[in-house]
Parts: sequence; structure tokens; C-alpha cells
Amino acid sequence: MSDPIGTGPLRQQLGRRHFMAALAGAFLATPQAAEAQQTGQMRRIGVLMASAEDNPQYQAYVRVFREAFKKLGWAEGRNVQIDYRWAGFDAKLMERFAKELVALQPHVILSNNTPTTAMLLQETRTIPLVFATVADPVGSGFVASLSRPGGNATGLATSEPSLGGKWVELLKEIAPRVSRVAVLFNPTAAPYADHYLNPINAAAASFAVKVVIAPVHSVSKLDAVVAAQAREPNSGLIVIPETFTIAHRAEIASVATRHRLPAVYPYRLFAEAGGLLAYGDDLPDNFRRAASFVDRILKGAKPADLPVEQPTKFELVINLKTAKALGLTIPPSLLARADEVIE
Repeated sequence: MSDPIGTGPLRQQLGRRHFMAALAGAFLATPQAAEAQQTGQMRRIGVLMASAEDNPQYQAYVRVFREAFKKLGWAEGRNVQIDYRWAGFDAKLMERFAKELVALQPHVILSNNTPTTAMLLQETRTIPLVFATVADPVGSGFVASLSRPGGNATGLATSEPSLGGKWVELLKEIAPRVSRVAVLFNPTAAPYADHYLNPINAAAASFAVKVVIAPVHSVSKLDAVVAAQAREPNSGLIVIPETFTIAHRAEIASVATRHRLPAVYPYRLFAEAGGLLAYGDDLPDNFRRAASFVDRILKGAKPADLPVEQPTKFELVINLKTAKALGLTIPPSLLARADEVIE
């Protein structure tokens, strides 16, 4: 029997149709496409940031998250709606926005840091939360353990056990005469301070360095607190990361330099604001990795089963202009290790 289709144009046309159908099937089989093709279902996520909306640094963090999220197959307005709230460093506003986001009943909420996560967890223990920059998730009570979070929150930590000791080591390297280290932070904003203080104390003992606490509760008291530390001979400063010190990083760096106090800071943005030396994790990288957590939760994963991840990228940034103002000569070996030198 002869082939009713034959070998002419009709057969070629059907062949192309089969090929296109197979290609479409393969596309729909991918996880990203399967999510994108939900029948009329728009996924909704909330984002709570501990910054004013016009802060370029935090806008950059959100942009990194959105770009990474888009690469995973999500497009705002097509298959996902994102509700943003910018609370600044205002606790009352943060509480209000946390309530607003929870009331929207999103599929998942991206939380900026420790204060935003604490506020969100007061409002919900069921909506999945992904935190991007939390210092001590276990100590803060957000998760049962790093490997098994156990609740409705998971995400990324911003420190690992040796970080506090590294700050002491770098301070001694950049200012060898330092024999006394003041640790600056706002106790109200950093209930997790011991997470950093314990390794700082351990490392200081090995360098024969005395550690003192320098609490500061307001910008108006900042100059007096730093001046008191500077009056003690051979003093240095370590600044703990928390909302107060981050918000007032330029003032802290300026006061430390004015009082000729060598200081080590936790993030690049402190060095960019005039701080002498910064060493800490790459915050944009945390927001990039947070996109993967949100993606997995939207595809069915439970926060309780997603281990908290620790930093994988650290940055060393040195401000040479500030070093010169302090009369310090940076060792060539330290300059060679720096990821960036600000001149």
C-alpha cells in the first residue's frame, strides 16, 4: 500500500508541526516554565526592607534580588506580584508594614535583616519567610538550628564563628600598637551582640588585647562615646553590624577619624563612607542567593526543610585616604589581600 502522505510538502509540514509540539512540551516540562504557566495563578511575595526607599545601597540589594529572581523564570506582572515596604530604621513603621504584608497573605516574604525578621515572626508563624542578612538566626530564635530550621523562616546568615576574631587580627595588623579594643554598638539594636563579642574576646586574649564595651544609644552621644575611648592610650575600635551603626556609618567613621582612632568595620559600605578598613560578607551576594530560597518555596519547598546558609564571599576593603589621615602605613601584605583599595 502506498503512503497516503507521501514525501511531499504535506509530510514536511506535519514534520515541522510535530517538532514544534515536542519543543513546546519540553519547555513546559521545565520547573520554571511550569510555574510560569500556572492557569491564571499569580504568585505573590512581600519584601520588607529596613531602609528608606531612596537609599541607593538598599535599592541595589533589591535590584540584585530581582535580577536573580528573574533568571529563575519569574517576571513581575506576568507570573509574580511583589509588594515592597520600606520601613527605614523606624521600629513603629516596621511593625506597621509587617502587619500590612502579612495581611496580604503572600506566598512568601523576603525579610531584610534581624529586626524585620523579628517583626514579621511576631505577625505570622505560617507564611514562609526568607531572611537575607541575619547575624545569628539560632541565637535570635528564628530557627531551631542552621541545618534544620524547623519553622516558617530560613535564609542566609551574615557571619560565621571566626569573623569577630578576624576583626581583632586585622586591627592589630593595620595598627600594631593597639592594646585596647572598644566594641561599638547600640545594645537595643543588637540583642545578638554576644554572637560577635565571644569570638572577639577569644581572639583578643591571644593578642594580649583588652576588650571594652562601648555602647551608644543615640547619634547625639556618639562623639562623647568615641572620644572617651580615644583618650585611653593605644586604643582601637571594632564596630558591630546592626541597624544603628549601619544607618550612621558616615558619622561613626567621621568621629573615629577625627579622634584618630583606628577602626575596623563589618561591611564595604562603611569603608565607602570613610571608615579605615572593612571586612565582612558580600551583602549583595546574600540577596542574590535569597532569590533561590524564594524560588524553591514557591515551587513547594518548606522553610523548615531548607538549611540556613552561611556566607561564602567575604570582602576586605581599605580606605587609604583615612589611613593617611590617621598617620598609618598599611602593610604591603595587607594591601595585596584587599579586594578594593579606596584612594
